[in-house]
Amino acid sequence: MMIAIFAPLLLAAAAAPPPRAADGQCHAGVANEIAVRITGFRSRAGQVRVRLFGGATSTYFDKKQALVRIERPVPASGAVTICVVAPKPGTYAIDVRHDENGNGKTDRADGGGTSGNPRLSLFDVLLSRKPAPEKVQFSVGAGTTIVPVTLMYLDGGSFRPIRGD
Repeated sequence: MMIAIFAPLLLAAAAAPPPRAADGQCHAGVANEIAVRITGFRSRAGQVRVRLFGGATSTYFDKKQALVRIERPVPASGAVTICVVAPKPGTYAIDVRHDENGNGKTDRADGGGTSGNPRLSLFDVLLSRKPAPEKVQFSVGAGTTIVPVTLMYLDGGSFRPIRGD
């Protein structure tokens, strides 16, 4: 009797497609997908990390509040686009870190950027000041949202883009 009750549920679960892993790859027809187009790599060494934030703006860029985190090796050449899937349509922010030396820690060798590409001063970076939410927020709908991010690096006494690639 119990088998007869649960059999349809088991069959439905087996027929459902497996959930997509947060692999950073873009997939056609995925709802709430964000294609993060990253430019300005100083080199093609190390790792690139993309994090998605949503909810209260006070939690943006707090590593414990990231909704999605994807880390991958930086490709040797070509365009760099990493896709993340938002839990639902809404307002979000993205941050990107290029861990150029691949040590897994944030240090002076790293590059970084956020959605909206706000200007940051060296003091903003040194004092860990977050950009204003209205400068980094973007809306995600049912389809794919493209979010360009230009990396910035510490260069002399400023934090700025090194070059575009």
